[in-house]
Amino acid sequence: MNNLKKILINVNTIAIVGASSNSEKDSFKVMKFLIDYGYKIFPVNPNEINILGRKCYSSLKKIEEKIDMVDVFRAKNFVLDIAKETIKINADILWLQEGIVDEESYELANNAGLKVVMDECPKKVLED
Repeated sequence: MNNLKKILINVNTIAIVGASSNSEKDSFKVMKFLIDYGYKIFPVNPNEINILGRKCYSSLKKIEEKIDMVDVFRAKNFVLDIAKETIKINADILWLQEGIVDEESYELANNAGLKVVMDECPKKVLED
């Protein structure tokens, strides 16, 4: 079993930052897959109210449950602020989707004790 799969085994709750109700978007497809896989998903997008029957949150700090992993579907220029918020809510993992690499966010989150995954998709990891 690869290391990324091992990370995902201990995850129960995932906040998806940049989740979308548009079924054509990758964030929607990944969110649906992760729900079907059995994870408790919290979509985060201030422009959405409800995605796939899940209440949508305007920010990570509005979620009242412990979040194990924050999965990021946002442009690189938003990632550092999301990393800071991920640390503040005491999440364990900062996961940046395919195409997203941000060394500054990696350093910040890693130094705060978080596991950081960049440029990977949890759906693809679980499908392997």
